[in-house]
Amino acid sequence: MTGRGKMKLQKPNKWNKTTKNKIWNGSILAAFIAAVAVFAVMLQTEKRTLAEYEKKEVYVAAKGIPRGEELTQENIEDYIMLLEIDQRIVPETAVTDRDSLYGRITVCDIGQGSVITGEMTESKEQILGEMAEPVIAGFRAEDLYQAVGGVLRAGDRIHIYCIDKDKEEFSGENPGWQNLFVQQVFDQSGNIISCEDTTTPAQRVNIYLDNKNVEDFYRNLAKGSLRVVKICD
Repeated sequence: MTGRGKMKLQKPNKWNKTTKNKIWNGSILAAFIAAVAVFAVMLQTEKRTLAEYEKKEVYVAAKGIPRGEELTQENIEDYIMLLEIDQRIVPETAVTDRDSLYGRITVCDIGQGSVITGEMTESKEQILGEMAEPVIAGFRAEDLYQAVGGVLRAGDRIHIYCIDKDKEEFSGENPGWQNLFVQQVFDQSGNIISCEDTTTPAQRVNIYLDNKNVEDFYRNLAKGSLRVVKICD
């Protein structure tokens, strides 16, 4: 060929290829490190989230428990069940030991699904005071001389006075039996009246009474000389 010289073909640049491989490998490594870092952050976040939503076992009401009900080995299976709930909503006084509830008496209506807390129940000692031999005594409202102070419901406290029907005097002093705990009340059909029912009159009332006073109580009841006064909070 004449004129211009021959054009030289350049060989592939091995250094450039090697550099590209290094860059590529470096990119993969960087991506891997970034992925590991992201995973670590996500793992820590998940751990914190799980910690926030940690569960705790508590006892809840399997069904509604009326005020004045004693929790016994016979009925506690029906009333109480163990449940796991978010620990963030667990009350500080939540009951976690079922055995601690045996023999305790509810002092309020407990709705189904409610977490059982310590203040919802009281021991018999708290309820019955200094009674040496507590028993449940019942009476019909119609057998009373008079009932005053409002509608009676389980968990109420009452004073019972003996009235001289001939004189029909009532000073309100020195009750025959004071600060008695109403164990349960019933309507005319014998059904338990819920504490949420504020209108149905109690036709039969069960109270805790010391056994030594039972005979005297029923003797005065038969005379129609007893007046019941509800203690209002």
